[in-house]
Amino acid sequence: MKYYRLIIVFLVLWLCCSMPVMGVTTYLGGSPQMSAAISGVNEFTPGQDATINVIVQNSGVDRLKFVMTGTIARDDLPTTAKMVMVGLSAGNAPVIVKNDLQSVGEIKSQAMVTVAIATRILSNATEGEYQIPLTIRYTYLASSDQDASDILQSDYQQITETFPITIKIKPQVKIEVLEAVPENLNVGSEGYLNLKIKNAGSEDGRKATVKIIRNGASPIIPIDSSVFIGDFLHNGTVTCRYKVAISSDAEKQTYPVDIVVVYENRDGDVVTSASDTLGIPVGGKISFTITSETVQVVQGSQSVIQVEYQNIGTSIAYNAQARLSVVEPFKSTDDTAYLGDLKPGKTATARYQMSADDAAVVKDYTLGTEVRYRDALDNSQVSDTIIVPVQVQPKPASNGFMQVLPALGIITLICISAGYYVLVMRKKK
Repeated sequence: MKYYRLIIVFLVLWLCCSMPVMGVTTYLGGSPQMSAAISGVNEFTPGQDATINVIVQNSGVDRLKFVMTGTIARDDLPTTAKMVMVGLSAGNAPVIVKNDLQSVGEIKSQAMVTVAIATRILSNATEGEYQIPLTIRYTYLASSDQDASDILQSDYQQITETFPITIKIKPQVKIEVLEAVPENLNVGSEGYLNLKIKNAGSEDGRKATVKIIRNGASPIIPIDSSVFIGDFLHNGTVTCRYKVAISSDAEKQTYPVDIVVVYENRDGDVVTSASDTLGIPVGGKISFTITSETVQVVQGSQSVIQVEYQNIGTSIAYNAQARLSVVEPFKSTDDTAYLGDLKPGKTATARYQMSADDAAVVKDYTLGTEVRYRDALDNSQVSDTIIVPVQVQPKPASNGFMQVLPALGIITLICISAGYYVLVMRKKK
């Protein structure tokens, strides 16, 4: 047993002495080699929100590799790009870049990453190729010196490189509004919008349709929103007419509306042009006012009153009819009147038959009235309620003698008749 243990110890010692010394692999003489290129589509249209996908690749190669015994292992390779930042600038191109520098981490040798950069192509961009600068900033291990058996000194350097990225702006139909004429556009009514537009772009639009689109919550609401114009050639002009409605909660002011052209381009694709926003003036709602004096009604009497209405709007009120809302202590057997067509600024008089109760309090009252009319597109409209001032007058003071005078006359007549009768009868006797 004693010899057996000695043999085991001897074998272990022999194995330890025969094991090779472990070495550290070291790379020298290399650095990152960065490059950039657009991935996918690089053609865009004016006014487009575009995402430009850029591939960033590290093609660095380690030129020298050796193994040293008893050295400290390096944490990084000289060909690894660390803390990589990627950013795009517009340069002289008609582009708005929406992203700042983006961090993409580290890119090892022969590796690549894709960076998505949000942009917008300006609506006035012209056809052609543009180069936009792409900036890549990174840090890499430039050198690593082992000054002692347990000390490793590393030198990192920061590099900034710029690469040109080429994009293309495709030709497109570009809208230029020459005229925008509103026709009977008033609050709460319908009217027309007449447009004259020009194709200021470099593309001939085939089978084109001009569309107007509601701009957000704008009170201008298209009813007929599309007009087919056929071929819309470069520098050509067309006129379009649209029926639109104006919301009743709008005010007298200017509101936006968008316009686009949908057409077939030279490649046979159906595309939509960049939109153009127009400001369209909207007139106020047709309204009326009372220009007559305060109406006077006597207690317990019935009379015909006159109320004068004036159109203070900006459009004609066709086939206008006025209605008086009568409440206690008044009554009416005729509360509507025809006013006819009222042009802006014109007046018309309505006559109503109205009476006041005997118990009506002598004071000032107000009654409501409204006007129903037709607008320029023959739509029925109703005005806001207008106030009519009414004053109740007391009954005329009564005279006692005048009240008994008829009775005295009758008695006198009876007396005269009786005397005449008696006189005639006596003569006959």
